[in-house]
Formats: sequence, C-alpha cells, structure tokens
Amino acid sequence: MEQFLVSARKYRPATFATVVGQESITKTLKNSIATKHLGQAYLFCGPRGVGKTTCARIFAKTINCTNLTADGEACNECNSCKSFNENASLNITELDAASNNSVDDIRSLIDSVRIPPQSGDYSVYIIDEVHMLSSQAFNAFLKTLEEPPRYAIFILATTEKHKILPTILSRCQIFDFNRIKVEDIAKHIAEVAQKENITIEAEAAGVIAEKANGGLRDALSIFDQIVSFSGTNITYQNVIDNLNLLDYEYFFKMTDYFLTSDYVSALLAFDQILNKGFDERNFLVGLCSHFRDLLVSKDSKTLQLLEVSEKAKQKYAEQAAKCQIPFLFAALDLASKFDEKYKESNNKRLHVELALLQLCNILKKKLA
Repeated sequence: MEQFLVSARKYRPATFATVVGQESITKTLKNSIATKHLGQAYLFCGPRGVGKTTCARIFAKTINCTNLTADGEACNECNSCKSFNENASLNITELDAASNNSVDDIRSLIDSVRIPPQSGDYSVYIIDEVHMLSSQAFNAFLKTLEEPPRYAIFILATTEKHKILPTILSRCQIFDFNRIKVEDIAKHIAEVAQKENITIEAEAAGVIAEKANGGLRDALSIFDQIVSFSGTNITYQNVIDNLNLLDYEYFFKMTDYFLTSDYVSALLAFDQILNKGFDERNFLVGLCSHFRDLLVSKDSKTLQLLEVSEKAKQKYAEQAAKCQIPFLFAALDLASKFDEKYKESNNKRLHVELALLQLCNILKKKLA
C-alpha cells in the first residue's frame, strides 16, 4: 500500500512565489537576497500554520543557491538546492526549542556555529518555538546572536513574541506574519483539490477556510479529514456534517423571523437545531456572530471585516439591506447579554427561548 502523505506536507511551498498570504514578507526576503543585505538574525512571529518555518526553510535554501532564477527564486537544480530538497544539506541546522531548550542544547549549537560551511556561503540555524528556551539558554545564546561569524545566519520562529527577551528582540530583524485571509485559503484549497482530482464546492472550501481561523496548515488538515469522509466529491453539506457545524442558513432564517416578529417559527427552528444535537450555547454564540456580520455588511468600509465566501457575502448583503441599523444594535446587545448570563441559567433551553422571544419583540416595541 502506498504511504499517504498529508496535504500540508505534500503541498508545502518550495519557493517564495508559492507561499500563501505573506506577500510583503516574501518580497522583503527576496529583495534582501538580491541586494545581499542579509541580516545576522531574523525573528519570524505570528499564529500557527501561517508559514513561518516554511519561509525560514525557503530563505535558507535560496541564500545558498548558486544559480538563482531571474525572479530571485532558488533554482532547485544546483548541488545546494538538491541536497536541501533531499534533506541532506549540511548548511542548514534546525532545532526545536520545545524539546531542546536547555543550556546544554544551546551550547551544542554554539559549538557547531564555529565550524564554517563546507559548501555554500552561509550556515543557517533555524530555531523553532524559540520562546520555549529557558532564561539560562537565552543568556548563553545572547553573545553568539550578537556577534556571530560572518557566515552564520539565525532564523528564530515563535508563536509568542511577547515571551522573547528584549535583548534578543533588539538583535533581530522582526517579521510579523499575518493570519491568512479566508479567500486566500479557500483559493489554495480549491487548487489542491484540483491537483488531487477532487471536486469541491466553492462554499465548502469557504467553510474550511473559515474553520481554519487564518492557518493554512489547519485548513489542509481539515481538507484531508473531509476527503476521508466524502471521497472525491466535497459538498457544503459534507463539510458541515463532518465538522458538526451549524448551517448558517438557520441564522438567516432566524433573522427573517425576528424581522417579522414570527416567534412561533423561531421557536420551532430552534427545536430543530436542538434535535440535530447542537448545543444551546453554540447557537447563541453563532447568533451574536451573525448579527455582527450583518452589521459590518451595512457599510462598504467595514465589509472587508467579513471573512466568509463570496456566496455567503452576497447573502449577508441581501439580508443586511432588510435590517435597520437600530435593530441590529438592539439585537446584538440583547443576544450578547443573554450569552453572558447563560452559565447562570438553570434551564438552558428556556434561557435561549426567552432570548428568541425578546428578539422577535424588538420591532414590535418600536411600532408600539
């Protein structure tokens, strides 16, 4: 049986051009290589799964490439690139600080720094999760980081920049990686699906992208999970069923009931949601998010804050046009207050039903 390789590894970017959602950072790194303005230490920080370690590896490979392409990418053909691609490069050392965080680990690293590269111009040291180093290890590392040999370049990666000592930060060029936009993740998921001969609905890719919360690695892991569930045809319904997500169509229907003060339909729809096994609290949180999304859809300036698929954006725009801003403010305030008091309630179902009744009564109060 052929061994399965997860999508996050199989489609890991190999060049700056294939990195998703970090254009400003990849452009800066490419320019620094082209102009030979290389720093002695870099700090890549940001959420998980956004490309920090990937960019560090691409950068390390590119600075030792002996035959750069016209657009500043590694050629993947020279001996240095080939050895890197085969995980046999002696110029690149990776250290996981989560499990190698002692003074002795750093001393071993410092000893290896004294040895110049046997081929290529630079020895690159990538330290992942660098915030996990102990204070003693940081102090032992400080002098080497401040005055390394000319051939040594350090790339530190972390998800928790605030835990890095200021003395370390002052010696690094700092690159803050962004959460990747929903549309960029959805586009990448669609491209991966095409390469794997899998059909995927645009709305399904959008839901996967939203669920990933800005992390491409998480999105690809979810994609692999959905493929195992759905096979070669991924639909929106497949995704929400497998991830046990509440279909946002319920929130659109609920809002229509609130606008028409139809409390009977609202209570019946809520009963359907509970019968499908969804939690009352999750429904209440989702309702708050829905009102927020409708509010930001009312103005073109805030529309960029809406991180959903294009099809969903159209639905939000259509329903937002039917909602007055005072109604949305009142609904968001009411739903938030019921969410705050949810834990104190002894009868969770009744608590949420009271929220629905009051939401249905907002416009009636204004008309009275």
